[in-house]
Amino acid sequence: MKTTTKNQYAYANNILIALVSAVFGYNLYQAIVHPDHSNIALSLILVVLTSIMVRKYGNKPTKEKQKDI
Repeated sequence: MKTTTKNQYAYANNILIALVSAVFGYNLYQAIVHPDHSNIALSLILVVLTSIMVRKYGNKPTKEKQKDI
């Protein structure tokens, strides 16, 4: 039997999650240490957009079993 990945966006979503987490973490640090240099609103918008993308496309590939002919 072959297994194929059905969700082609899973890899891109994992990269997006890591990138947005890093940006949000840096901006949260800036908000705590240097409040005048932080851009936390933009980071929160990125987090919301990432959440929407992950809910829509998923973040794990789904396995679909096919029969060999």
